Amino acid sequence: MKLIDLNRDGGIGANSNFVQFGDLRVLIDCGLNPKKTGRAATPDFSLIRGHPLDLIIITHCHLDHIGSLLVAMREHPSTPVIMTTSSRMLIERMLHNSANVMLRQKEEDNIPDYPLFTHDEIDRAAGRMTGLPFNHAKKFRGAKEEIEVIFHPAGHVAGAAAVEIHHKHRQVFFTGDVLFENQRTLPGAKFPAGHFDTVVMETTRGVTERPLGKERVNEVARLIQSINDTIKRGGSFLLPVFALGRMQEILAIVHDARKFGRLVECPIFASGLGMDLADYFDEISRKTRHVNFNRGIIKELKIKPTPRKLTPGLDPQQNALYIISSGMLVERTPSYTLASGLVGHARNTVGFVGYCDPDTPGGKLLTAKTGDTFLFETAHVKAKLKARIERFELSGHADREELLEFAIQTEARCVVLTHGDPPARAWFAAQLAQQAPKIKVLDPVPLKTYQV
Repeated sequence: MKLIDLNRDGGIGANSNFVQFGDLRVLIDCGLNPKKTGRAATPDFSLIRGHPLDLIIITHCHLDHIGSLLVAMREHPSTPVIMTTSSRMLIERMLHNSANVMLRQKEEDNIPDYPLFTHDEIDRAAGRMTGLPFNHAKKFRGAKEEIEVIFHPAGHVAGAAAVEIHHKHRQVFFTGDVLFENQRTLPGAKFPAGHFDTVVMETTRGVTERPLGKERVNEVARLIQSINDTIKRGGSFLLPVFALGRMQEILAIVHDARKFGRLVECPIFASGLGMDLADYFDEISRKTRHVNFNRGIIKELKIKPTPRKLTPGLDPQQNALYIISSGMLVERTPSYTLASGLVGHARNTVGFVGYCDPDTPGGKLLTAKTGDTFLFETAHVKAKLKARIERFELSGHADREELLEFAIQTEARCVVLTHGDPPARAWFAAQLAQQAPKIKVLDPVPLKTYQV
């Protein structure tokens, strides 16, 4: 098998792997780097340009995995695209939202490359996208070779899949983004046990050791307690969330707490793409039963739309819970603007429940200390940090020990490390060398060709 990591910067971002089985050429994911703009945010497709591409596989619908899909489809106009049935129900909405965001960024930041694709292109390309059920084997042929593809539930987010590929006598397994624990809205990953020749594995949480007592059930209880404490002291609680998956999970958690009398009465504000996607989760829940979500909880929680106009540096003083995007407090998002007004007051709390890239405002806020001056650059606000900044271990990614255990039990000849910052990959490489010295470990250099 030939493998090239097309994510030009490595790490987590424009996730895309090109793999070749004999003469059959496959692209797995086509992401967009959230920290970059224009063409620099896309994978480097130049290495496969001008050559036939037999298949594009999408593991799930987060933008770091689908944000460049239309670019790849434009360059390969006859290549089919497959994903799970649930992802197929979500992907067009996610891509249309991305097009809207790029149009706004083009206007605000004068980015000549944007939008990378249009709404019309999405509509025209939709016919080439096919949803396949989990655990269903499907064969694809190139000019000479044939592969069989099977999707396995990967937890993480609705529709997320690990990809098992059979080629002749070899079996290759791509974990995609994975979570083994059950979430409130989604069962954990169900991977096949046994041998694979090659495992291509995400490493997101390689530097994150889960301390004793930080199990998911305890972290949910701690989150609800922190919300209660904040509201009781007259403050507001901001939960920055990813629109796809994390928003619906948090809504379900908050609904459970309210239903069983564990959450204080307070206004709850939420809006944007995440609320829109609640309708899709409701539909996926009814049609596939792979998701557990009922949109009725939004009505029962009496959720109010977040004010359209949030003033940078101003605390709205609503004594409320805000569940809004972006999850990493990316510039010019509602959570970023609201945080600029909340962090200067000791009564408030900002609580993170997912992965935060260290270079994003969310990542920087997590490492800041009380009393520090924090700059919200694009909001033109400097705030002295007085609010509580908390992290709750409710990530959508598997603990490193669980992934390591999975990789070792496969008895793979080779483990390829992807989707992780260099220190995270280094932890996995060291642990595999120590615990399974017979396994060859490959940490691919971006854009370099490997025979695996």
